[in-house]
Amino acid sequence: MPAYKNKDNGTWYVMTQYTNWKGERKPKCKRGFDTKREAQEWEHTFRQQNSGDLDMPFSAFVEIYCREQKPRLKESTWQTKENISQQKILPYFENYKIEEITTKDVRAWQNEMLAYRNEENKPYSSSYLKTLHNQLSAIFNYAVRF
Repeated sequence: MPAYKNKDNGTWYVMTQYTNWKGERKPKCKRGFDTKREAQEWEHTFRQQNSGDLDMPFSAFVEIYCREQKPRLKESTWQTKENISQQKILPYFENYKIEEITTKDVRAWQNEMLAYRNEENKPYSSSYLKTLHNQLSAIFNYAVRF
């Protein structure tokens, strides 16, 4: 996984190849990284996302899910899904690998959502909790099909 330094502006870039959905090999270049490590991490994540392997962080998988789902939904629906995944789901699961999330982890997240209280000491409503769970389920169902 080589990364290259752009001598003109001092940033780093990576060049890699991937196979698209038609089976054709395509080049991919991403520029503008401040460090070599950032460039190599981006390339590693890009390769994982295109391999179809679930050995990737949950946050990287959610990026794939979002890229696939956004064009299929109305804008208001998309904004709700994105807010839930970014504000409620990702902070808890982002460092887990998608294939290592267990029922125990999901239950711990659910318990954390049940225990939440706002400034007025009010919990989430039962319908909102169901919406949160449905969004997490949608991500996991997509992972099963992925």
